[in-house]
Amino acid sequence: MKVIHSYWAYIVLAVLIYAVFNAVVGLVQKKEFTHKDFRLGLFTLIVTHIQLLIGLGWYFMSPWYKSMKANGIDATNRLLAVEHPIMMILAIVLITMGWSKHKKQVKSESKFKTFALFYGLGLLFILSRIPWSNWF
Repeated sequence: MKVIHSYWAYIVLAVLIYAVFNAVVGLVQKKEFTHKDFRLGLFTLIVTHIQLLIGLGWYFMSPWYKSMKANGIDATNRLLAVEHPIMMILAIVLITMGWSKHKKQVKSESKFKTFALFYGLGLLFILSRIPWSNWF
């Protein structure tokens, strides 16, 4: 499960970075919001939600979770036990809000701006709490 969670994270990052880049380019160049942009936003939403489900499954099945329940949280596992899950959930909430809010927008500029803001903040949250030492 840990391997799936780690490799799926690469997909999430690639798709999310591309979606944010696409939204910024669309906003700056004043492009028309097309079906391709809609599908990219939806695909990003789906990929991040799948990652959340995989992550929650790994969180509760992991050996360090059982150890943490028995011994409590110490400084070494605080990132994995508290900070990482909370920030990832907040990031996915932001991405979900961005998806929901973009559907209510009429103008292309507003749609791109909504994606750039909410998906961009979600990306920053994710990048801020990836356990890099466990990943490489």
